[in-house]
Amino acid sequence: MQTAQPPAQTTHTVGQTRRQLLAAVLASCASVVPLAAQAAGPVNVNAQGLAVQGYDPVAYFVVGKPLKGSPEFSAAWNGATYWFANAAHLQTFQTDPARFEPQYGGYCAFGVAQGAKPDIDPQAFAVVDGKLYLNLSPGIQKRWQADIPGHIRKASQNWPTLKDQ
Repeated sequence: MQTAQPPAQTTHTVGQTRRQLLAAVLASCASVVPLAAQAAGPVNVNAQGLAVQGYDPVAYFVVGKPLKGSPEFSAAWNGATYWFANAAHLQTFQTDPARFEPQYGGYCAFGVAQGAKPDIDPQAFAVVDGKLYLNLSPGIQKRWQADIPGHIRKASQNWPTLKDQ
């Protein structure tokens, strides 16, 4: 009994297939880059102008964890709209907004250290020396945590150039 074997690929076909695969991978990477990484502006906002993806920036300091905000409690600051979980957090923010806004315009702190402006996951955060830092994902946050002072130093150097790009 004979089994059918698929035709052998030629070197030309294999090389062509690899090039096509590489082109497809590069094209898919371009589409996966968060839109905020391509956005122009000093503050990371969504299409509605909402910062921190609608999470309450005061909660990171007061409660120690992310809380989803509500449009009922909102404030405009620095070209963005911030939502808060309650009236007390809104009032706290209004007394000193610069104290509670995320560093680097709310873009990923690790990404800014690398010279980019990636979006964030509101769950991946740290408050360091009274400042809020957000990261793209828990995995990226682990990389950021490996050298927080070094990454903050590098991000702070990069931010003046990046913020308006």
